[in-house]
Amino acid sequence: MPLTANSQEIITLPSGKEVHIPKAIVEFKAWDGPPIKDTYGGKALLDYKGTPLFAELVILRMLEEDGWSGVWVDNYRKKFRIGMPGAESPIPLPPAQQKILDTIKEMNGSMSGCWDVFAWHDNKILFAESKLSGKDRIRSTQIKWFQRALEAGYALKNFLLVEWLFEI
Repeated sequence: MPLTANSQEIITLPSGKEVHIPKAIVEFKAWDGPPIKDTYGGKALLDYKGTPLFAELVILRMLEEDGWSGVWVDNYRKKFRIGMPGAESPIPLPPAQQKILDTIKEMNGSMSGCWDVFAWHDNKILFAESKLSGKDRIRSTQIKWFQRALEAGYALKNFLLVEWLFEI
């Protein structure tokens, strides 16, 4: 299943400008297998092709199926991940992608608010932010990061909100 925008969300930037961010609304299946040790404080566990993953990693897998490379930007533990903590070690970013994040980080003053998934394919980049429908909302730090990325020259097409709900 490709991960593509099928909606949009209006957010107000710190500057006061309203923007329409592309949004994908998707259904994910809840994991009903054995529990895992490290749930990051109770994050939802999803079933992706028989494997328990957090939503950020499911989003990354969907992008990978479309030819993208990328990472889960684990701001909680300040790591870049391509797999579940404990199962796969964090990884370094390729230099070109690290430079992109460093530029935005410098403009923002920190990594705070960086979106959950950072992906690249050929000369394209994408920041995706995972939100559980009805529970999560985009935070002010994420809006600030988004505005700094726009100021760094990235466009709305470089961003995707992924609002997900549990499959019924």
